[in-house]
Amino acid sequence: MNTILTTQCADDVGLIAKITGLCHEHNLNITRNNEFVDKDAKRFFMRTELSDQPNSEFLTQLEGLLPTGAKVTLHNNEKTKVVLLATKEAHCLGGVLLKQFEQALNIEVLAVIANYPDLAPLAKGFNVPFHVVSHEGLSRVEHDKQVGDLIASYNPDVIGLAKYMRILSPEFVGRFDGKIINIHHSFLPAFIGAKPYHQAFERGVKIIGATAHFVNNELDEGPIIMQDVTHVNHANTAEMMAKMGKDVEKTVFCKALQLASEHKLFINGNKTVVFS
Repeated sequence: MNTILTTQCADDVGLIAKITGLCHEHNLNITRNNEFVDKDAKRFFMRTELSDQPNSEFLTQLEGLLPTGAKVTLHNNEKTKVVLLATKEAHCLGGVLLKQFEQALNIEVLAVIANYPDLAPLAKGFNVPFHVVSHEGLSRVEHDKQVGDLIASYNPDVIGLAKYMRILSPEFVGRFDGKIINIHHSFLPAFIGAKPYHQAFERGVKIIGATAHFVNNELDEGPIIMQDVTHVNHANTAEMMAKMGKDVEKTVFCKALQLASEHKLFINGNKTVVFS
């Protein structure tokens, strides 16, 4: 990727001209640009690809041109650092590790942390460090503190919940605010609890899908990044639907991590701005 400039701030007159004008002053060639204005929230979002790396004065000058509180960031060609959390299900974790091995994702998985040892062979097969932090005998807060400290030692850009079947404490979510991406089946909240695909089968659903979202303190209600579905019919058994659902979950999770790695995601209240 080229150098990427991301901008988010209160909306104002002439923002695009100010940003692109400063790029011109610094002799920076813009190779791609996306912008969006949320008229209700009066917020401006912009992602700009530059062919060159700006000098150290560029961001300071840009902040001076934009409304107070503007958030501007330059991203270089380094891969996005990711730590993955897992439990026992392999499909999302395996999907990400395979994509990384194929260099199909602009990420570097620094480590996998799980509360069970079941997936250790999978991680080690891709030469990714695997840590078990058991929840046995610990409160949710105590376990999250141990997991959080281990995550912090890696200092990742993104934390991916690869079917991590633990409800996170508010302290953990606050510690990594805006960095945690989760994947779940799209039946929530219609089919909650155990065996959601069996519940869906009993109700005769015609589509199944998955949702990737940022994590907040409302269970599975954080800002949605992307969703996808696949069609099913009366001939599909609950087991078949579960397999199809896992494929969708894996695909959506990988795509969400890719969007994050390409700096195409902006949290906008309880929604997201996602540039293609």
